[in-house]
Amino acid sequence: MQIKIQPMGPPQTNCYIVTIEGKDLIIDPGINATQWVLNNTTNPIAILNTHGHYDHVWSNGELQQKLKIPLYIPKDDAFMLKDDPIGQGVPPSKADILVDGDERLTIEGIKVQYRHFPGHTPGNSIIEIEDIWLSGDFLFQQSIGRWDFPYSSGEAMVKSLEKALKIEGNFTIYPGHGMSTTLKQEQKGMLMWIDYIKNNL
Repeated sequence: MQIKIQPMGPPQTNCYIVTIEGKDLIIDPGINATQWVLNNTTNPIAILNTHGHYDHVWSNGELQQKLKIPLYIPKDDAFMLKDDPIGQGVPPSKADILVDGDERLTIEGIKVQYRHFPGHTPGNSIIEIEDIWLSGDFLFQQSIGRWDFPYSSGEAMVKSLEKALKIEGNFTIYPGHGMSTTLKQEQKGMLMWIDYIKNNL
């Protein structure tokens, strides 16, 4: 597995290209990501969104048009691709495949596991490929995603953190913003975050 990372736009949202057996998966193509993706893929097979916020989906439509590959998004966030709930003028796009909860997919022979962790958004998910988590805006290095946006939910975030605490095994986490970390490292702070959210609901 090879992983390429490039922060995109003013929010510095990490766009990832994961290459396995010569096939490229594009994860969260944000603001002005198109040219970087085109320059760094040779056999792109799919675009995967962790959630629907503008800075993770901005270049979806342009890449769909240029590459003719399917777009995947958690079904509960699909409306964001056209409704632009944060009002940033995101170019609209339309998913080809709506991912349902903790759905396991096989994309041209590559096994991809979505894990649904709502809170930041209704459909917010991480994408698990082998021993890595592309965590979008659920987990960051020593932090978690915000729960104060339109359609966010502190109650759902608490349940998602409780769910993540129970997951065994270690994964390298590649977040939507900032540096990589590990699941075991981030599990150490989850009880603190759960208490913090509960005390501020």
